[in-house]
Amino acid sequence: MPENSTEVTAAGIARLAGVGRAAVSNWRRRHADFPKPVGGTETSPSFALPEVEQWLRDQGKLAEVPLRERVWQQLAGHPAGAVPALVHAGCALLLVRDRPTAWLEITAVSDGRMAKMLHLALNDLLTARFGPATEAGDGSGGGTNGCVRAVHTPTADELLPSVPLLRAAAELAAETGARQAFEFLLGRQLDANPRQFTLTPPGLAELMAALVETGSRPARTVLDPATGTGALLRALSRPTALYAQDADPDLAALTALRLALNSTIESCTVAVRTGDTLRADAFPQLAVDAVLCHPPFNERNWGHDELAYDPRWEYGFPVRTESELAWVQHALAHLREGGTAVLLMPPAAASRRSGRRIRADLLRRGALRAVVALPAGAAPPYGIPLHLWVLRKPGAGVRPSPELLLVDTAEPAEPAAATAGVPASGGRDRLDWQAVRSAVLDAWEPFERAERTGPESDAALGRTGQDRPGVSRVVPVIELLDDDVDLAPARHLPPPTAGGGAAELTRVRDRLTETLRLTATLTPPLADLSDPARWPLTTVGELARAGALQLRTGGSGTGPGPVLTEYDVLGSTAPSGTRPATPASTDGPPEEPVLVEPGDVVVPVLGGGTVARVIDEATAGSALGRNLQLLRPDPATLDPWFLAGFLRGTANNRQASSYASTATRLDARRLQLPRLPLAEQQRYGAQFRALAAFEDALRLTGRLGGQLVQGMYDGLTDGTVTPK
Repeated sequence: MPENSTEVTAAGIARLAGVGRAAVSNWRRRHADFPKPVGGTETSPSFALPEVEQWLRDQGKLAEVPLRERVWQQLAGHPAGAVPALVHAGCALLLVRDRPTAWLEITAVSDGRMAKMLHLALNDLLTARFGPATEAGDGSGGGTNGCVRAVHTPTADELLPSVPLLRAAAELAAETGARQAFEFLLGRQLDANPRQFTLTPPGLAELMAALVETGSRPARTVLDPATGTGALLRALSRPTALYAQDADPDLAALTALRLALNSTIESCTVAVRTGDTLRADAFPQLAVDAVLCHPPFNERNWGHDELAYDPRWEYGFPVRTESELAWVQHALAHLREGGTAVLLMPPAAASRRSGRRIRADLLRRGALRAVVALPAGAAPPYGIPLHLWVLRKPGAGVRPSPELLLVDTAEPAEPAAATAGVPASGGRDRLDWQAVRSAVLDAWEPFERAERTGPESDAALGRTGQDRPGVSRVVPVIELLDDDVDLAPARHLPPPTAGGGAAELTRVRDRLTETLRLTATLTPPLADLSDPARWPLTTVGELARAGALQLRTGGSGTGPGPVLTEYDVLGSTAPSGTRPATPASTDGPPEEPVLVEPGDVVVPVLGGGTVARVIDEATAGSALGRNLQLLRPDPATLDPWFLAGFLRGTANNRQASSYASTATRLDARRLQLPRLPLAEQQRYGAQFRALAAFEDALRLTGRLGGQLVQGMYDGLTDGTVTPK
């Protein structure tokens, strides 16, 4: 076995061969020639990857290891660890992209010689791309305060164990491109270690970037002082210079390489530094067009004792518990006059009494321009509805504004099932980012334009007409400067009248009356009393094996078109989900969506509830979402309404559900049905269909009744409705 060979665990072997871990355990017991462990522990041994690959080929269990999988296994099993290996791979991919001829010359020699040549080539490349490893200044007139360049040049000894990985990574780059190869490997690393990283979701990053790129002040030079994995800076469309800093050396290095590989503008400057931003600012004299920041929340050890006299605290010295307000002022200190900063903030920062004086000064001087309340699930911690603060650097040429824009996006992002009375959980996967983005930018763009063009344009733009009840409002600063200086949008944006005024309430009442009348006609008749039927039973699994129906599992896939989610099934609403345009992971071929057809029966997998939905013409064509199972009966053998009706039996669901964990899981194959002729099935199916129509009418009645009652309360209390 070659020295420093990559090692792989049993789980990795299973992934290579496309089998379960139990199969790998069986191979070890049954085959004497199975590779022996070379590392790990007795309970979790590791094996040499080349030996495993050869054994799998010899056994005919694997014709060839997929290139992506081989590169990932080499990276994951690197003796120095996955992150250093990923940094080495990023450096090599940058060399492949920027200096392909030099790379070909370097790879034409032995591994030992290649490591030495690669060290020299990377030192030249990284210095040209990111600056010298140690420098006296940041290029803008100030020192680095002890901060260093994020990507150091690996030595020949450090590179030697990585040479096989780098050769394989270059092969992958030849197939997919250098940027895509690095994104794949980085994405795998982030997915494999979700608790080690606080990520900014792509939808949120794109929204924050759009806020600083709106208007006539283009954001060409941008700073992210808490860069993490670089998601915010990657979302920018036309930067000329990107500056970033992070306290974690590994994240800073990965971000620097990610930005350098992602940059489509050769002249774009990328400067990433390692260090504690608040204590040791790497760019003390830097003034940029925009700052984007997702700072750490609720930090007590942010430098309160050491930084009492720091000149950045122009709006007041933050108390120890207000680390977020320190980040706000750090961002303002790095803006040029009129520049824009967007920060992700915890909601408590808008209302804590300990920060009210700083908030008041930000308002008085026109530095804080907007506060946007995001829906829960927008970013970690996912259970908290976070805020965006939009700030502008005051200056001699900048007109202070006496107003603050407040936006609440909870309603635009609310799933359709929630509006139908179905509890919405797991919102992080179901946010309508397009609706959130539209709600925010539709409010921000006219507000920003009115500020830019001057007070004489306010009347023409109709500032008061920009207000949308429950969504956005332009609030005079004087209204906010009370004892609390509470900037939470929910406090100043009362929800719109549920009924939409007296005229709309009348329409709701008329519709409710009509629905109540329909409900009365749909009420099922009294059933005839008889002895319990004794049918011969079969299971869904047996019917599937006999070809009487097909079983499919949801996954939504990629591409255009709506997605039927489990919340839509529970609430009997139209498909509310959307498919991503591209796969979330580049590992393997794109997932093909399962498109529902009329007559399909869909049941949720989780929850243990008795719910089944028969697909109609209006829903047909949408993709089957996750946590759903589809049963497609043969119409010549099974009636879909008969099938759905018996699937909803309480006893049937209980015996087919698993209670081994905190979440009840339904195994559709174990659901039972009676063996009946098709004509008898259709008789039962007609009754089940009538019950479903009655249930839909009851659900609509409850929603309309709730809307009417709340609308009356709101109308009577806000004066739009008067008592009779």
